[in-house]
Amino acid sequence: MPLINMPEFSGRLLDEFAARGTARIDTPVIQPAAPFLDMAGEDLRRRIFLTESETGESLCLRPEFTIPVCLRHIANATGTPRRYCYLGEVFRQRRDGDNEFYQAGIEDLGEIATASADARAVNDAMQILENLIPGRKLNVTLGDQAVFEAVVKALGLPGGWQKRLIQSFGNNAHLRQLLMTLASPQAVSGLSPELAELLKQDEAALIAHIDRTMQETGYSTNASRSPREIAARLKEKQSLAETRLDGSALLLLSEFLSLEMPLSEASAALAGFADAAGLSMGMALATFEARAEAMADLGVDLTKVTYRAAFGRPLDYYTGLVFEVSRDNAVLAGGGRFDRLMTLLGASEDIPAVGFSLWLDRIEQARAR
Repeated sequence: MPLINMPEFSGRLLDEFAARGTARIDTPVIQPAAPFLDMAGEDLRRRIFLTESETGESLCLRPEFTIPVCLRHIANATGTPRRYCYLGEVFRQRRDGDNEFYQAGIEDLGEIATASADARAVNDAMQILENLIPGRKLNVTLGDQAVFEAVVKALGLPGGWQKRLIQSFGNNAHLRQLLMTLASPQAVSGLSPELAELLKQDEAALIAHIDRTMQETGYSTNASRSPREIAARLKEKQSLAETRLDGSALLLLSEFLSLEMPLSEASAALAGFADAAGLSMGMALATFEARAEAMADLGVDLTKVTYRAAFGRPLDYYTGLVFEVSRDNAVLAGGGRFDRLMTLLGASEDIPAVGFSLWLDRIEQARAR
């Protein structure tokens, strides 16, 4: 039985979902923890309520709906495209507000016309909130994980650095810290003088040293990695630590991250940035332009949507569009595209996916005001 009352507008919200051709889906409150720990991102991992089953399986209270809805879709072997809606309690530690609260949303799975599906997700979130909170100014902020990844890859950084930067997208403080490290690289700390010297020599000597040390300490019997794997990892860490992004490339990335403008101007600005910098942004830019056009076709006023190049959301599974709708600095809705998630969760084929969530307690507060 719920410990908190469902908001009085919940029935109206379900009517909004039904009018958009969605099928309501529910999932258990107790969920296997592994998918969230593996795929949801560091920010959510820190705030999950964990427990264990009698057999030692790691479980958690449902911290969000996207992963459970996707798992249910895969388990039911349901064809696509399908639009699901949900409304129920989620449990996670929050910096403000209760740790148990109601969330609702729509997940759009399998629609291959991705630009249209993205536009529909943003438009649905905006329209639902405008209907629930009429006459109130809403702020819509949009970013694009794929555009950021295209810029990072075009800079020619080592794969390890690309991964670090991409994973930090949306966490501006961490991203700034990584850029400072790239501007002033330092050697790997905590290595013995002998190991530091071996890293400069051929790999065979390093592997032999690690193997000998593991045998002498008895560590080899419990090691999850072989001496060769450990040596390769040390070499990679050393290479990453010594990587320096030259001043012009660092300035370029900083310039990109500073871009902020109405969405009506963003496609031209991104194309101009890519041309001036000599970068190829390929499909990422084409998809961005197609999405903006599809949003305009649905009647979205692009001058009232803000594009911010550095804007991301703190979940690791996003792959393209990311957006939030807020009022008075309170985020009321947020979502984006997560094309890789379905196969990571066990789907036998790629399934494009986009969706958004609504924070009902914040909407309730906005309605009361």
